[in-house]
Amino acid sequence: MQKRILIVEDEPAIRDMVAFALRKGEYEPVHAGDAREAQSAIAERVPDLILLDWMLPGISGLELARRWRRDELTREVPIIMLTARGEENDRVSGLESGVDDYVVKPFSARELLARIKAVMRRSREDDPDGSVSVGQLRIDGAAHRVFAGSTAVPVGPTEYRLLHFFMTHAERVYTRTQLLDHIWGGNVYVEERTVDVHIRRLRKALEPALLDNMVQTVRGAGYRFSAST
Repeated sequence: MQKRILIVEDEPAIRDMVAFALRKGEYEPVHAGDAREAQSAIAERVPDLILLDWMLPGISGLELARRWRRDELTREVPIIMLTARGEENDRVSGLESGVDDYVVKPFSARELLARIKAVMRRSREDDPDGSVSVGQLRIDGAAHRVFAGSTAVPVGPTEYRLLHFFMTHAERVYTRTQLLDHIWGGNVYVEERTVDVHIRRLRKALEPALLDNMVQTVRGAGYRFSAST
């Protein structure tokens, strides 16, 4: 079954170009020109991935991403931001709003498909990993859910993959470069700053359970996951 990708973009020419690239990549594109059309498409069928434009009429892509991350229906759907904003602070704002990756306009079809494949590899349906427990944290691989004791911990798809890697490689220090290779894959360029953003998001998700200090910063080296806090 083809993966369905929702394109939320108000410029028809860009929507058509992206849809053409997706069909070439054997994906099923679905169009939406604004937030209302996007919600209607999601209500009809939750997509496997969302391509979201930063600038939309009525509501920004950033705010829409935040809403979808709070909604149980779309919380685990990977989101790639399409943006003309190339500044580092803008890209970090996008990541912190809940998106999993970004593509800066103008972009090539090849780059877009590479980003989609990289994000899909760490999405729920393509995640081959099973269950694991470390201290009070537990990942139910079959349900693709994280628990602190008996309480569910809502995390996005990238944070899920990052946490799973940490929990299966506990007590070891990994540099940002190593984490990029393991989580994002070595064939797609992603800045090291991206790792820091997702680490912050993971800690924020674990904070209500008082487990955020399990993700430790090792000064001058990288990050370590440890049950000994």
